[in-house]
Amino acid sequence: MAFTEKQEYKVEVLPPYSIIGVRRADIVLKDGVEVGRTYHRELLHPGDDVSSKAQIVQQITGAVWTADVISAYQATLLEPEPEPEPEPEPEPEPEPEPEPEPSEE
Repeated sequence: MAFTEKQEYKVEVLPPYSIIGVRRADIVLKDGVEVGRTYHRELLHPGDDVSSKAQIVQQITGAVWTADVISAYQATLLEPEPEPEPEPEPEPEPEPEPEPEPSEE
């Protein structure tokens, strides 16, 4: 009765800047039969350090993260978001004029 572990990867390339979605499945086997599985997900952005990632992830990022892709992605990070224009404050409504008091005759 021996327990072993293995990992499986699902890798997706997400447009437009080739962001890499990685899903790792950690699988526990008992005598070759799966008895447990857990998932871990992460996103990798162009230019991230992938030296500690699985070989398949390094190969895919090396293929799709060209210098142009990394530059285009980093340019989106440098663009400041436009500040919303302040909404004009509504003008206060004029107070109603008091009604004249009735005169006694």
